[in-house]
Amino acid sequence: MLNDVHCHFFSSPFLEMLSQAMPDLPESGRAAVVAARLGWSDPGSPETLAQAWVNEFDRHGVARGALIASIPGDEDSVAEAVRLHPDRFVAFFMFNPLADDAGQRLERALKRLRLRCVCLFPAMHRYRLDDERVAKVFEAATTHRAAVFVHCGVLTVGVRTKLGLPSRFDLRLGDPLAVAAVAASFPQVPVIIPHFGAGMFREALMAADLCPTIYLDTSSSNGWVKYHPGLTLDAVYRQALAVVGPQRLIFGTDSSFFPRGWQKPVHDAQVAAMNAVGVGPEDQQLILGENFARIFP
Repeated sequence: MLNDVHCHFFSSPFLEMLSQAMPDLPESGRAAVVAARLGWSDPGSPETLAQAWVNEFDRHGVARGALIASIPGDEDSVAEAVRLHPDRFVAFFMFNPLADDAGQRLERALKRLRLRCVCLFPAMHRYRLDDERVAKVFEAATTHRAAVFVHCGVLTVGVRTKLGLPSRFDLRLGDPLAVAAVAASFPQVPVIIPHFGAGMFREALMAADLCPTIYLDTSSSNGWVKYHPGLTLDAVYRQALAVVGPQRLIFGTDSSFFPRGWQKPVHDAQVAAMNAVGVGPEDQQLILGENFARIFP
């Protein structure tokens, strides 16, 4: 079993919403123009993009994956992908709890669209994790049996950089220790911290050690290791396994756009790291597939 907890669904509505900060674009066909500037394939309709992901998963032997609506307001795109392929996809969505319509949008996403995980980016949207509006997200997740994903540590958005759009993020707000504080109050909610904490590895381990509902996603190339002299992906796996065990590590790639597609090199590097530190087949199966299946049955 191979499941991927971290794939971005860069839909046409995503590109159109992103393009609102680009006044030089034409009135129509903005998504295709932005895709061309990025060197991406035109994603087309959500149905077309969903089928592209199905084909890509089939090619690489990926059973199921999380598709992330990667801008607030694009919930319908991932909902449509799941409607068409409920056995292949789980829908995550980026959410800003400070937005004026946050309450209605959250209820619609979790109740009507039945999305499975709320993705919080406190550094991007500039809020503290002890804000009462974050607690309301966890309350809703408890009610609807959803998970919460919280991006911590270093945050870079490659698509914004390539398009010359500003990224005014406050990295001080993405502290895994603050995640532990709120997660402890909502013990029924699985909480996912991506990229092993994205540079806040020590803090992510502390948070997960203190709070048994916190999971670490292993996704991306984990380039943040450059901030820790001498640290390697092998050592990251060794330490994470020593602290939280294989039951709370969830494999992901951070795959996103086409034609690049699913990031097999990320998978191969992580399997090599697990082999290097002596992770046995049963524990690898937990990390690569079973933990995802348990959280998102």
